[in-house]
Amino acid sequence: MTITRRDALAGASAAVAALALPGGATAHEPPPAFVTREGTRLMRHGKPYRIVGANLWYAAWLGADAEFGDRARLLRELDRLKALGINNLRIMAAAEEGPLRNSIKPGFTRADGLENPALFEGLDFALAAIAERRMTAVLVLSNFWEWSGGLQTIQWRATGRFIDMGDPAHPWPAFADATAAAYANPQVVALYLLHVRALLARRNSVTGTRYADDPAIMSWQLANEPRPGGSDAAIAANRAAYLAWIAKTAEVIRAIAPHQLVSLGQEGTQATNGDGALVAEAHAAVDYVTAHIWPLNWSWVRGDDLEGTWPEGKRKVEAYIAAHVAIAEALGKPLLIEEFGFPRDGEAYAPGVATTFREAYYRTIYDAVETSWSTGGVIGGSNFWAWNGEARAAHPDARFRDGDRAYMGDPPHEPQGWYGVFDSDAAMHRVIRAHAALAAATA
Repeated sequence: MTITRRDALAGASAAVAALALPGGATAHEPPPAFVTREGTRLMRHGKPYRIVGANLWYAAWLGADAEFGDRARLLRELDRLKALGINNLRIMAAAEEGPLRNSIKPGFTRADGLENPALFEGLDFALAAIAERRMTAVLVLSNFWEWSGGLQTIQWRATGRFIDMGDPAHPWPAFADATAAAYANPQVVALYLLHVRALLARRNSVTGTRYADDPAIMSWQLANEPRPGGSDAAIAANRAAYLAWIAKTAEVIRAIAPHQLVSLGQEGTQATNGDGALVAEAHAAVDYVTAHIWPLNWSWVRGDDLEGTWPEGKRKVEAYIAAHVAIAEALGKPLLIEEFGFPRDGEAYAPGVATTFREAYYRTIYDAVETSWSTGGVIGGSNFWAWNGEARAAHPDARFRDGDRAYMGDPPHEPQGWYGVFDSDAAMHRVIRAHAALAAATA
């Protein structure tokens, strides 16, 4: 290669600029407080950053200084999670109000398309509290599913049409196929990116830090479980638009927030009807691979016979993990198991019911993570679904109703208490705490 005078001058200028930066870092190197990726490892402060995480989708709602908020409870929940050894929280940073039957209200975006300042300020408060506890957050920028409005509601704003998940007039996979049409609709994508850019440019009202400069934000996540469709035909038809949406959004985020990671939020091959090649393509433009694992939802176990079905369910869980390890290895990127949930014994919802098989399931996930940590593998950590904390179901049928304020990890379309971990679940706490202690001891 021939080096020109221009190249030499550029190199000299870069060297001078590097000397002017703290610690001799170059302009392209993030400060050490940011979580970064080095090959298949996540790093922070110069050493591997092992994710011992939880899902806390409702953090911004509790953080709001409004009738629907409860800042005191949010601080209590964060303190409980910190005491368990949790260092990373996956939270919703988007919700769209509209006509969908089971979507949470209020949202970050009102039905008229205007922002709801109270929720943005709630997110500010939550991020400040997370940073104060030396934790990090994954901010989820939309949702494929209906419970926070998501892409289906953004399509309604753009087109006036919508489909409710579970509507008998539109059986599966109609909802998934209709939602996946969002990626090819320029108006829908523009509305989606409007919210993304607003968050990237936002300055935290509590800390004064611009979101794009905040090391407490580990990752910007494109959406919760974005799928290219539900039917094979829709997946094939939407493939190009889906991949283009991922690449475009990642490009937008990196241009404004180059020090923070970008993630997709996909379940893995369950989202592509088994197409591992599409999972790999979908993660080519982001920083790490994500996998979600739901044995009951995917009929790998039966809630009324966990004892009889768990052994085969466990084998399927382990095979699913192995398949996504292989994808991450081929891409040379970390893998995070960022959602995994399991019912209580007998598929009960009340916090007093035993968690025998849930404990076994968590240990299965944690065993895979810990083995990866000890062998230098690609699994960087996990986030259990989800933290219920001190919340309790407000109604005897354990169903969420508009106006309820006892937010918990089970979102509003699901039975309250189905998968979440309560503050009283001592046996579950022991499992989580032991995993976190091992992460701290071997980091």
